[in-house]
Amino acid sequence: MSRLQVVSGKGGTGKTTVAAALALALATEGKRTLLVEVEGRQGIAQRFETEALPYEERKIAVAPGGGEVFALAIDPELALLDYLQMFYKLGSAGRALKKLGAIDFATTIAPGLRDVLLTGKACEAVRRKDKSGRFRYDYVVMDAPPTGRITRFLNVNDEVAGLAKIGPIHNQAQAVMRVLKSPETAVHLVTLLEEMPVQETADGIAELRAARLPVGRVIVNMVRPEVLDAADLELVRTVPRAAVARSLSAAGLGGARRGGHAERLVDPLLAQAEEYAERHTLEHEQRAVLGDLGLPLHELPLLAEGMDLAGLYELATELRKQGMS
Repeated sequence: MSRLQVVSGKGGTGKTTVAAALALALATEGKRTLLVEVEGRQGIAQRFETEALPYEERKIAVAPGGGEVFALAIDPELALLDYLQMFYKLGSAGRALKKLGAIDFATTIAPGLRDVLLTGKACEAVRRKDKSGRFRYDYVVMDAPPTGRITRFLNVNDEVAGLAKIGPIHNQAQAVMRVLKSPETAVHLVTLLEEMPVQETADGIAELRAARLPVGRVIVNMVRPEVLDAADLELVRTVPRAAVARSLSAAGLGGARRGGHAERLVDPLLAQAEEYAERHTLEHEQRAVLGDLGLPLHELPLLAEGMDLAGLYELATELRKQGMS
């Protein structure tokens, strides 16, 4: 597994949930994972049912086998202050610039710089080692921007080309791209079995490949359980209404006489079956589209009880079963 795992996906597909579950899965058996948020939404804190994350690495969970999950919410302004201190030793002068609004101004007029700071912080965590020479984190998982912006976000070298041809900013972008375009990185896309998310996933993969960014796997989230198979659906399409009414009556759901309770249930029941058949067909078609993308495909179930911390651990277990650890 690559040491930097980037998770993206169309809005509403649950990419933050998948990123959190993946961090837990990768931390199994004593491993240490850093989960990074770059959009300022505090989605990670919500998933782990903890307080808002500060701009510092903080342990938020223990994985099965004693592994640890740390989390970091990257603030672009504070990251820029770190950068100014690292390369220019500004110290208190940098803090004064923040008070004057110069930091916010810089990251607003130069959005490419903002992306360099966000991705650079994650890449620094990937490369960081302790005093013994071991990597501080076995894996870094980034909850990245949505699919429509992921390629531009990660392709920071192009973003800063118009800002700096030489100097520390240029060198920082080059160092970031060496990580992002190497086997150390894998970009996973989260989708649903619906037309728009699947199409956006296909488009996102094409853009990532064109930019020579390493595409990892496709993760289908919130997959509904199969209630009826193909044979059942064919039976639903061909069974006479009277036979359905008799079966309902035999099950104790009212008399079979015309207008009886069982007969009144037939139309709603068949309508529900037809709706399920349409969705079954759609999901089958979308699986075929995803299968043609030539990437490993994983599926995570829709949790009937909703998403909570226990559900997050359940999804992490499912990812481990499917080889994503």
